[in-house]
This record gives sequence, structure tokens and C-alpha cells, in this order.
Amino acid sequence: MTATLTDRYVWAAARSVPDAQRRDLERELRERIGDETDALLEQGASPDDAERAVLTELGDPVALAAGYVDRPLQLIGPRYYLTWWRLLKLLLVLVVPIAAVGVALGKAISGAPVGDVIGSAVVVSLSVVVHLGFWTTLVFAVLERTPTAEGKRGIDSLWTLDQLPATIEPARTSRLAELIAAVFFLLVFAAFLVWQQFGLPWVPQLEAVPLLDPALWSFWLPYFIGIIGLEILFAVAIFLLGWTWWLAVVNVLLNVAFTVPALWLLVEGRLVNPAALDAMGWPWGDAGPIVVTVTVVTIVGVALADVIDGFVKTWRAGRARRAAA
Repeated sequence: MTATLTDRYVWAAARSVPDAQRRDLERELRERIGDETDALLEQGASPDDAERAVLTELGDPVALAAGYVDRPLQLIGPRYYLTWWRLLKLLLVLVVPIAAVGVALGKAISGAPVGDVIGSAVVVSLSVVVHLGFWTTLVFAVLERTPTAEGKRGIDSLWTLDQLPATIEPARTSRLAELIAAVFFLLVFAAFLVWQQFGLPWVPQLEAVPLLDPALWSFWLPYFIGIIGLEILFAVAIFLLGWTWWLAVVNVLLNVAFTVPALWLLVEGRLVNPAALDAMGWPWGDAGPIVVTVTVVTIVGVALADVIDGFVKTWRAGRARRAAA
């Protein structure tokens, strides 16, 4: 069902108050909107016009909720608080991760130790957070004290109903968590494929020895990194569209495209760097065949589990859509 303007307004107001007060605010706000809308209907207004007029008169739902819980909205003063807060959150979400990932990848490619990579990413992230917070706040503090021409507003725009956010479905919230986890894992995996080329500092025998055969960079390692990129796009598609049968089929194809070449290279002895095997003392006596068998079974098991999970989620999503309809 499509959320009404009232639903979106109430949701936007309620999400900014503590859970203990959210239900009371929703009830009181809906009663107030209903009473004022009924009053306009009695005066001859249409339902749509009455609803829009009432919500516009109530103003920004976040400001209304702040008044309900007696929470002042002040930076240096209340005038630009919401504009400052929304801009700062946007900058933190966009800029900090990009800066951290960029520094980490740069350090990893240059062959820096793992501690240096993590430390640099953390230091840069904290520095970016501090600078964004300070300079953004300073700009708004200056604007707060800068007089505007008579009859004109400052940089804060007049709130309208068009700014109401769409309500978030519980299923979409769950998909967002899955998207974040999937993208994080895939980026770490891709970074590892690049990083291992310079050795693994936490494994004494492989401090300066690549784990995977360097000859794979001629085709197979770029191929696997490309598949990881497709997996990230697939995760975004799942978040936007939800599980469908054609996406479940795409999931099968991606698993096959990654698993089959990886197993073939492993069985043919072309996946792991021979120098790394020598450094680790391969084949470790009678344990060699067992290690290979366990590795193959694990890779196949993970791929099958992911395929089955995709079809199960597709079936559940279809059932939920039919129930909603």
C-alpha cells in the first residue's frame, strides 16, 4: 500500500523521538491532524486540499517532534539548526568512508604493513570527522550572525510537504543491513586479493611471499575482482528490488562464474603460489590431500548454501508480496 502524506508526516516526526514516547506522539499527532482536517472538510475543502493545508500549517515534522519532547534545536541559535544537522550527517556518511577506503587501498598497494594500513585509515577518518564538524559548524555560526535582506530568508529553505521522506518498510530495512554487510565483505575480499601480492605480514613464512600465484594477474585475478564488482552491483539490485526469481538465477550464475574457475585452478595446482607452498612446508606430510579435499568441499558448500539461501528468500519475498496484495 502507498503511504499517505499523513503517514509520511507522522513517521518523519516519530522517528526522531525516543522509543518510549514514539507511540504517544503518533497517536496524538494523528488525532490532531484528523481533527483539523475534519474542520476544513466541514468548511467545504476537498480531502486532499484539507490534508495538505493541515500538514503545511504544522510545519517541519522534526521541529514539531523536538517541541513535543522539549528538546531545543540550537547550534548557536535555532534558525539554521536543522539545515546544519542534515548537511553534517550527509557529509559524514559520504566523505568519511571514501577517505578511509582510499587511504587504506593506497597503503595496501604500496605494500605497507597491516597495522600501518588500519592505523592510517583510522587516523584519517578521525581527522576528517573533526574537520567536517568544525568547519561546517563555523560556517553556520557565521551565517547565524549574518543579517539577511529585509523580506528574504537565509540559506534555510521554507519547509514544504515535498520534503517528507518515504516510510521505510521493515523488509527494506533488513535488506539495507544485508547490503552493508555484503559490500563490506566483498570490498575486504577484493582488497585481500590485491594485498596478498605483497605478502601476508601476519604469517611469518609469507611476509614477503604472495599467497596466490603471481601468474594469475595475467587474467584470473582481474577476472575474480571483476566478479566481485558484479557481486556488489547484484547486492545493490537486491536492496532496490528485493529478491525475484530472475535475480535468484543471476545469483546462481555469479556463484558458478566464481566457484568453477577457482576450483579448477586449485585442483590443477595453479591457484596457490609454489613459493608460498615451499615457505609453508607443503604438502605437510599425509595431511596434504585432506587439506585439498576440505578446501574443495568448503568452497562448494558455501556456494550451494548461498544459492539455496537466494531461492528461499525469493520464495519468501513472493509470498509476502502476494499476502500484501
